[in-house]
Amino acid sequence: MSNQQKTSAIFYSIILLCCIGAYPVLSQQKLAAKSLSLSKVKGVKPRNIIFILTDDHRYDALGLLKAQSFIETPNLDRMAKEGAYLPNAFVTTSLCSPSRASILTGLYAHTHQVVDNNNPVSKELVFYPQYLQKAGYETAMVGKWHMGGEFDDPQRGFDYWVSFKGQGVYYPNGNTLNINGKSTPQKGYITDELTDYALEWLNSRKGDKPFMLYLSHKGVHAEFLPAGRHAGKFKDHNFMPPLTMQPGTHQDAPMWVQNQRNSWHGVEYPYHSNLNIGEYYKQYAETLYGVDESVGRVMAYLQEKGLLESTLLIYMGDNGFQFGEHGLIDKRTAYEESMRVPMLAHCPEQIKPGTVVKEVVANIDLAPTLLEAAGLTVPQHMDGQSFLPLMQGKRTVWREGLLYEYYWERNFPHTPTIHALRGDRYKYIHYHGIWDTDELYDLQTDSLETRNLIRSEAHQEIVKAMNKQLFEKLRSTGGMYIPLYEDKGRQQNLRYEYGTPGAAFPSYLKREDTDKPQQNKAQQAAEDAMQKKK
Repeated sequence: MSNQQKTSAIFYSIILLCCIGAYPVLSQQKLAAKSLSLSKVKGVKPRNIIFILTDDHRYDALGLLKAQSFIETPNLDRMAKEGAYLPNAFVTTSLCSPSRASILTGLYAHTHQVVDNNNPVSKELVFYPQYLQKAGYETAMVGKWHMGGEFDDPQRGFDYWVSFKGQGVYYPNGNTLNINGKSTPQKGYITDELTDYALEWLNSRKGDKPFMLYLSHKGVHAEFLPAGRHAGKFKDHNFMPPLTMQPGTHQDAPMWVQNQRNSWHGVEYPYHSNLNIGEYYKQYAETLYGVDESVGRVMAYLQEKGLLESTLLIYMGDNGFQFGEHGLIDKRTAYEESMRVPMLAHCPEQIKPGTVVKEVVANIDLAPTLLEAAGLTVPQHMDGQSFLPLMQGKRTVWREGLLYEYYWERNFPHTPTIHALRGDRYKYIHYHGIWDTDELYDLQTDSLETRNLIRSEAHQEIVKAMNKQLFEKLRSTGGMYIPLYEDKGRQQNLRYEYGTPGAAFPSYLKREDTDKPQQNKAQQAAEDAMQKKK
């Protein structure tokens, strides 16, 4: 074998080892797919479950929080009053498909590999409804699937299926719904129609099997279109702009954040238009009001059937949404308004009224929680853990920091690859592939994330510790790789000519001395030795 052949063999061996190391949990998923039977916990009766997921619902868009006068959610407020409110709920990737895959699998995006909205979902992934089916549950999926491209075919794990392609539409326009594999025209406003199908399925059930309903709303995804009865409901209210919507209010902000202000996802050129952010938020609130009514209809049905006390009802958003914070709109970033979501739970037999869970919980915890509620042991390969004991007031060992990840999309090139660690007090944000600064925030003293402490001398030990913890978590879960897929779709990469110009390069990365290239100590020592010999 020639030296060149030996070098090639070593190179490809390294690549193979790296690939094997990057996907350790997926191989466990393959094994799990062969047997979906989970051990049952003795003495635990399988509980009826309803999981309601909404799209782009930010954490503070709840009437009880009074963040804006036009946010009204009486039924969600009722859930918080009569059940549990989880104020520190997050997603591990703030993007539709990756977050939904994490909800269904209990895995980080780098593990389930659904890292964008375009590429297909591996057939080897196991969804939590498959375990419930195997355990004797009747299962239903009603609403938005949106994982792996534009399709609406029935997916594994569900006995009953109602869905639509991609994002769907709020009002009928000749489009169809897929009902158990049959194409059926959409008839009315999507939030109402999905709720109708969900209640019809619940009402048509026969026998005494436990059930799991996954009701996944299109609302409140852009473009926001409320039900006709709610249009203009909040038109006379005033929008209170966030502090960091104004330029210069975010100390030591990365250049990419400053530049995104003038982009598809920025307040100066939102969706390449002159969109009014305040009016946009009010339309969002009017659309959300319809989702809240849906929750009320579900609770009314459960109460009528005598199931409200015993059914575990959980509500959450698939990711947050920015309305001007840091000069941005939409999601994807690791800022609170993007990665933080509302989460509420109701089950009087298990949860005391007015329960507040302060621990950091996440979308990866949903599957383990529902499996525990079903009386099943949680598979060891899952990255999340059940928060059911927290809602029951039990003491349990919990995470110290939550891993967040987002992978750069060519379609929206203004947001870089992000890895972050969100702790109870500090948040550390680490960027990949850009020449810029990382971020650190003290969430206790700076909840709006206005002062980047990454260069603060007093916080350098915290930066080092959180950097180490971040990479330990990535390494231990097989996340030490950056995914790459072929190009799909168009790029939203324009800037407004008369908007804010590109951000200036930060002064702390500039040097005045340009006489000669800087050398490391070893090079300098070698040169000094040569001079002495001469």
